[in-house]
Amino acid sequence: MRTRGRMLLAALYCLLWTFQTSAGHFPRACASSKNLMEKECCPPWEGDGSPCGQLSGRGSCQDIILSKAPLGPQFPFAGVDDRESWPSVFYNRTCQCFGNFMGFNCGNCKFGFWGPTCTERRLLVRRNIFDLSVPEKNKFLAYLTLAKHTTSADYVIPTGTYGQMNNGSTPLFNDINVYDLFVWMHYYVSRDALLGGSEIWRDIDFAHEAPGFLPWHRLFLLLWEKEIQKLTGDENFTLPYWDWRDAENCDICTDEYMGGRNPANPNLLSPASFFSSWQVICSQLEEYNSRHTLCNGTSEGPILRNPGNHDKARTPRLPSSADVEFCLSLTQYESGSMDKAANFSFRNTLEGFASPLTGIADASQSSMHNALHIYMNGTMSQVPGSANDPVFLLHHAFVDSIFEQWLRRHRPLQEVYPEAYAPIGHNRESYMVPFIPLYRNGDFFISSRDLGYDYSYLQDSGPDSFQDYIKPYLEQASQIWPWLIGAAMVGSVLTAVLGGLISLLYHRKRKQLPEEKQPLLMDKEDYHSLLYQSHL
Repeated sequence: MRTRGRMLLAALYCLLWTFQTSAGHFPRACASSKNLMEKECCPPWEGDGSPCGQLSGRGSCQDIILSKAPLGPQFPFAGVDDRESWPSVFYNRTCQCFGNFMGFNCGNCKFGFWGPTCTERRLLVRRNIFDLSVPEKNKFLAYLTLAKHTTSADYVIPTGTYGQMNNGSTPLFNDINVYDLFVWMHYYVSRDALLGGSEIWRDIDFAHEAPGFLPWHRLFLLLWEKEIQKLTGDENFTLPYWDWRDAENCDICTDEYMGGRNPANPNLLSPASFFSSWQVICSQLEEYNSRHTLCNGTSEGPILRNPGNHDKARTPRLPSSADVEFCLSLTQYESGSMDKAANFSFRNTLEGFASPLTGIADASQSSMHNALHIYMNGTMSQVPGSANDPVFLLHHAFVDSIFEQWLRRHRPLQEVYPEAYAPIGHNRESYMVPFIPLYRNGDFFISSRDLGYDYSYLQDSGPDSFQDYIKPYLEQASQIWPWLIGAAMVGSVLTAVLGGLISLLYHRKRKQLPEEKQPLLMDKEDYHSLLYQSHL
C-alpha cells in the first residue's frame, strides 16, 4: 500500500514538471553588474515590455523612501551589514505597483486578488493536515517534492556580500530550487552580522525575537503558497497546518505524512519517506562565520529529526490549549524592550521566550513556538536552517492562525504595531529583509481575511465572532468596574445633597418675598452660586 502511494506521488510529480515558477529574493533580472551599480531593480513586465508595466498602468520605477524612525539599542553599529535599511545597499529604485498589482515587475496580483486585472476577490482556506483526503495529502507531498527539484526561473541568491561583489561590479549569484530559495531567505534574515575581520555580532535577527516575528513569517508563508500555486497551476492550493495543542508526540512524523523515524538511526528519517533523500542547505552557520562568507546553497547532508529526545529541562512539554488561551488573553502586542526580554507581550509569549503561564520572560525555557523547534531535536532546532524540514511550514501555519485569533479578538489598530525603537528591521515602516518586491512589517498586521485566506477551524467559530469582538471591552470593564461602582455611589450622594440644597434655598426664598412676588424660577445668580458650591 505504501509502495502504491509512492508511485502515485511520483506520477503526479512528473505531471507537474510542465509548469514554470517565480518567487522572492533577488530577481534574476536585477542581478547584473549594471543593475547593482546603478542600484535599480525595475524589470519590464512581459505583458507590455515596459518597466514595471508602466504602459499598462500597473506601476512605475520610483525611488525607495526609507523609514527614519529611530531603532532600539540592540545593534550598536551602522553601515556594516547589507541588510541595514533594506534594500538600500543593493537598490534605491524599485517598482512601486499601483492598485491591486504586486511583484518585482508588477506582474502579479496582491494577496487576495485574482484575474488578469487583479479585480477578483477570493478567500482561500488553510486546513488541518489531518482533514485532507488521501489524494489531497499526496498532492501536497508531491508539490513539496516538485518545489525541491525545480530551479527558480525568476530568482537567484547572492553568495557574497555587496563588498565581496566589489560594490556590484562583480556579481556573485547562484541558481537555487524553489523550496531552497525559501530556506535560504530564512537563513539570510536570521544569520549573524559579519563586522569585518574575524568579528561577528550574534545579537541580530530581522525576523525573530522582536515585533516583526509574526508579520514576517505571515508574508513568508503567503509567498511560499503563491509560489506553489504558480509552479503547479493550482490556484486553489493552500498550506495545511498542524494543530499541535495538547499533542503528546509528533503525530505528523509518520511515513504517510512528514516522515517517520529511521529504524537504523533515530536521528534520520525513514527510507520510506519522500523526505529521506532531501539534502539540507544553510545549516553550517559557524563555518560561514569563520570564513566570513554566506551560504551558497550547497547541499550539506540529510534532514535530521529525532522528536521527543530533546532537552526536557528547557522544554518539558509541548504547548497546551491553556497555554494558547493565555497568550490570546494578553492585550499588549509588544512591550518594554520589544525583544526576547519583553514581559506580558503577546508576541514574545507566542514566540516562546516568555512563560505561557505568567507572561514573564524566561531565558531558561523555550515554550510555545520555540518548544516545537526544540522538540524536533534536529534540523528544525537551529534557527537559520530550520526551514529545511518541511514540518516548519505546517508548524508556522498554525502559529500564524494563533496570531490571527489574537487580531480578531483584540482588533488592534495598525498603530498598535511599534513605529519606533524596535530592534533593527522591526519598526512598523521598515521593509522586511530579504524580500523584493518590498513589504513593510505593518502591512501584515492585519486580518488574514484582508490578505485572501482563512483557517478552517476559525471559520467554524463564526457564531462566536460577536463574543470575540466584545471580549476585550468586557475585560477592560472588569478591570475598572470597582471604580465605576464607586463613582456611581459618589454621584448619587452628590445628587442627593444638591437636591436638598436646592430645595432648602427655594423654600427660604419663598419665605422672604410676598406670595404674589415670589419668582416662578430661581434667580440666575442663585443657580450659578449653588453650582459653584457644589463643584467645590
